[in-house]
Amino acid sequence: MTEAVPLRLFNSLTRQLETFEPVHPGEARVYSCGPTVYNYPHIGNMRAYVFADVLGRTLSFKGYRLTHVINITDVGHLTDDADAGEDKLEKAAKENAQSIWDIAQHYTEAYWADVKALNIRQPAEWSVATKYVPKMIEFAKSIADEHCYELPSGLYFDVSTVADYGRLARAATDEGEGRIDPVEGKRHAADFAIWRKTPEGETRQMEWDSPWGRGAPGWHLECSVMSGALLGFPFDIHTGGIDHREIHHPNEIAQNQAFCHSDHSGARLWMHNNFLVERSGKMSKSSGEFLRLQLLVDKGYHPLAYRLMCLQAHYRSELEFSWDGLGAALTRLKRMVMGVQALNPPRHAEGDHPQGGGGGSPPDVAPGGQPPPAASPVPFPVPGRMRDLLARFDAALSDDLNTPVALTILDEVLALKKVDAVEKRAAVAAMDAVLGLDLLAIDRAALRIRPRSAGITEAEIEAALARRREARAAKDFAASDALRDELAARGVEVMDGDPLGWEWKLGD
Repeated sequence: MTEAVPLRLFNSLTRQLETFEPVHPGEARVYSCGPTVYNYPHIGNMRAYVFADVLGRTLSFKGYRLTHVINITDVGHLTDDADAGEDKLEKAAKENAQSIWDIAQHYTEAYWADVKALNIRQPAEWSVATKYVPKMIEFAKSIADEHCYELPSGLYFDVSTVADYGRLARAATDEGEGRIDPVEGKRHAADFAIWRKTPEGETRQMEWDSPWGRGAPGWHLECSVMSGALLGFPFDIHTGGIDHREIHHPNEIAQNQAFCHSDHSGARLWMHNNFLVERSGKMSKSSGEFLRLQLLVDKGYHPLAYRLMCLQAHYRSELEFSWDGLGAALTRLKRMVMGVQALNPPRHAEGDHPQGGGGGSPPDVAPGGQPPPAASPVPFPVPGRMRDLLARFDAALSDDLNTPVALTILDEVLALKKVDAVEKRAAVAAMDAVLGLDLLAIDRAALRIRPRSAGITEAEIEAALARRREARAAKDFAASDALRDELAARGVEVMDGDPLGWEWKLGD
């Protein structure tokens, strides 16, 4: 393991920075709350996985053997996160007149496509909720007598039976409990469902027999069971969006306390990324028209420009989305790619790095369903002028994943003059192993703005530009101007004075 600056991370449970001390020496075990696959993820959802990816890459960079689990929620999550309403998957299946299994598979594949497009590393396992229902029933049975009570609607957890319920959300002072809708017969407003019975006379597409009647597990139960089964209690870090800090994660903690017969929360550190905000209100799926990564791609922006946009803000800060901000991130990414290609442009296979990502199955999973092995930790010390820069980069990451500062250090490396190209490239590779911008592989041509709706192909553009270059070389400026006007009429802006040398871009 590398001897470097100790990694300090903000623990939402204690509201303070803490030095990372793994439960198992040399290992890092991380669980991230994954998507509920009833609809496409929006770009705010995907910020959580960029954050979790940077956390995992940082742990690898620091030399830990990483085990990262992300769950797929395909049952149990209700339309109201505060434990009320219909099951989101059942509702989507009814609205689309489709099998709930088909709905879950379709949106899981859409999520995996976004994961691939954003260059997010594969976890050790995608834990699918429906595969763990028998374990959920056993978990619930083990805590039911001491911590739960039964109502006609299902089995409920009594939050008064565990110590300091809601400390993660600060519910006693922040009134986090106020979001939970009342259910007749509940002992306390914050009590929550462990198991939901199928209402009399109804049939769900997903339901199982249990000691409390036929039905389905509660959403909160799923993550406790899967994290404990795959990582063991206690494990190191649990991540999620800041919205989970108020209800979902406090309920997980209560279940973990009950199951472990202990006051520990299941994870040593609880980490939450802040919201991505968008002033038009299109960051909510309830609006019916929300911002998906595919929309950014359709408008011509490479998905890694959005990843860079996320990294430019600290994960605990709100990030405002705007098209101007995305464009600025794209320009910065172009400069980085050009700086790397000036060192020693890599060779690319045809078709590498499409803008839209893939789909159908988790990308880059090795035979047998296992992810590729993590890269070896970056060796220290690094010879030459890069040593201090890499030490500063390590210090930035060790300061609660301060990616905005880490990016400025990468910019410094790329701006250095009269430095051995091999040494410089190695430093960039070490930094990009954490930032995940794919700088050594991406082709700058892939970063051109080219909306999917454009009525002209790249081959046609390149052919017209080749004729224009010939006309300019022959000083036939009338022909050159005519070709430029022709391209402009078809939505192509020829960028003769572009300092980045991009030559053209497509408008909407």
